[in-house]
Amino acid sequence: MCGLTGYWSQAGNLENLEAIACKMSNTIIHRGPDSKGTWVDPTTGIALGHRRLAIVDLSPEGHQPMHSANDRYILVFNGEIYNFRDLQQQLLAFGHSFRGHSDTEVMLAAFCQWGIEPAVQKFVGMFAFALWDRQERVLHLGRDRLGEKPLYYGWMGDTFLFGSELKALKAHPHWQGKIDRDVLTLLLRHNYIPAPYSIYQNIYKLPPGTLLTLPTANPSARPTPKPYWSMQSVVESGRDNPFQGSEREAVAQLDSLLRDAISQQIVADVPLGAFLSGGVDSSTVVALMQAQSSRPVKTFTIGFHEAAYNEANDAKVVARHLGTDHTELYVTPEEALAVIPKLPALYDEPFSDSSQIPTFLVSQLARQHVTVSLSGDGGDELFGGYNRYFLANRIWKQVGWLPQNLKSTIARGLTLRSPEAWNKTFEQLAPILPKSLRQRLPGDKLHKLAAVLAVDSPEALYTNLVSHWSNPAALVLGASEPPTALTDSTHWANLPDFTQQMMYLDAVTYLPGDILTKVDRAAMGVSLETRVPFLDHRVVEFTSTLPLALKIRQSQSKWLLRQVLYQYVPPKLIERPKMGFGIPLDRWLRNELRDWAEDLLSEQRLEQEGFFNPQPIRQKWQEHLSGTRNWQYHLWDVLMFQSWLEAQ
Repeated sequence: MCGLTGYWSQAGNLENLEAIACKMSNTIIHRGPDSKGTWVDPTTGIALGHRRLAIVDLSPEGHQPMHSANDRYILVFNGEIYNFRDLQQQLLAFGHSFRGHSDTEVMLAAFCQWGIEPAVQKFVGMFAFALWDRQERVLHLGRDRLGEKPLYYGWMGDTFLFGSELKALKAHPHWQGKIDRDVLTLLLRHNYIPAPYSIYQNIYKLPPGTLLTLPTANPSARPTPKPYWSMQSVVESGRDNPFQGSEREAVAQLDSLLRDAISQQIVADVPLGAFLSGGVDSSTVVALMQAQSSRPVKTFTIGFHEAAYNEANDAKVVARHLGTDHTELYVTPEEALAVIPKLPALYDEPFSDSSQIPTFLVSQLARQHVTVSLSGDGGDELFGGYNRYFLANRIWKQVGWLPQNLKSTIARGLTLRSPEAWNKTFEQLAPILPKSLRQRLPGDKLHKLAAVLAVDSPEALYTNLVSHWSNPAALVLGASEPPTALTDSTHWANLPDFTQQMMYLDAVTYLPGDILTKVDRAAMGVSLETRVPFLDHRVVEFTSTLPLALKIRQSQSKWLLRQVLYQYVPPKLIERPKMGFGIPLDRWLRNELRDWAEDLLSEQRLEQEGFFNPQPIRQKWQEHLSGTRNWQYHLWDVLMFQSWLEAQ
């Protein structure tokens, strides 16, 4: 696990290549505190920089940038190739020899033997890399299939920049970052900025599962990423080639695949452990780790004194049953709030999933004991864990048949601020509503229900469910919302069931854009490597063949994954309502964070900075303070941008 960076310059500063590359790589020392390296070629204008967090092969033989044995390729690499030992055996049979036992050296031999894309297709792992081909004078960038490891790139004039984090690109003397107002609208909708966009104009995220090839012999070329693996193709292939076995065979096959993935991911030359919340996903990972370990697995969780946000008791029960070496830390509000000033530097661009705070805290706790931690991320997207998979179909079955004008009337009634006005409207409409809907409508989330009732299709319903600000372009001055995989139906998979479509869309948007970004930056901010067994692409490809009934059954999520887990942990220790990894942000904004937020959201400040229309923000802020509405997520989106902007 490391950080990489570099650039290619057509002209200028060629005598300072190494100094600039060193400066760029030093900005990401947290990703690799163990060693640093640079490689430059003034004759071609290429410079590579690297920071290393040594995990496998701690010797100097694992140092990067690394040359291939034939000296054709130079590689900087961030991540892990879990099947490198199997690949090494294949390469030995072809006559290759190896100085050390790092996966980096195996990657280089694989490129020499099979070529770039064929080699990448053989890799099982998480990775981002930059590979310079000295013979062809071509630069290759690559990113893993699901987007576990980050890679940014883009042009500043005649200079091509790339790196694991934006701060590395910003250290180059040609950097002139200009905020992209259009992209800012995406932050307000999603609470993250989806690939391929970044907050800066002309700087992009390399999408998961793609390669980008820059032929420096053609300076005018502006290549685009090309996929070597596609989630869309995977789920459509699974649709056409469904799993034919019994339920018992499905459990056995999933258990075998996860065991194999975890057996490869617990290989390290440094201490290793796992995050444990006590939920289905993390408990499954820890159970399969412990089943293959002769020593107690080190597990970590944090707790809050607020019962609604505390997972520590559930984690402790599972840890005791499995016999892990468990560490828990109860966090005070003061400790959690102290993380907020660190967020702009950690994430480098605005990011507003508030679970970034507990994720950083549990990473910080784990790093005191281990250098690598496995996590249960990805289980919700693969096995049907999010509440929206139930909520969307339930709502649409209940109200989809209603005329659109009637749904709009209901939505308007739901948004009335006065409880008395709402009750009057509800009494008028109740006789014509389904009984189940009459029973469920009153509650804290009426405004969200109003938003989803205003739509005219299941697709629009899903978009509303995953959106914060419903019309962010009206909030950002001079902006229009760019297309994404969510809004461009050409990126949608051809699937027979809309629940499966939602799971697919979450896997290609929310998972890499939010979940994996959050975990990577929080963990690497404390020099901790995280590994995600559910995202072994062989597991992902298997789950795509499974019928929905093996994932969601009788309103129970993750049915098949639970059957695997129940072989190791009894259901009574697991069965409980799903709890998100959250914080009492709504209360903190009204109390401990009120002065901080008021300063960032002041009307004068918003007008002077010129990014936002202040009126809707001020309205939501006042409604939140008064307690009439809970706008914590909408406000956190704006606050995280404001905090990031202040830090620039």
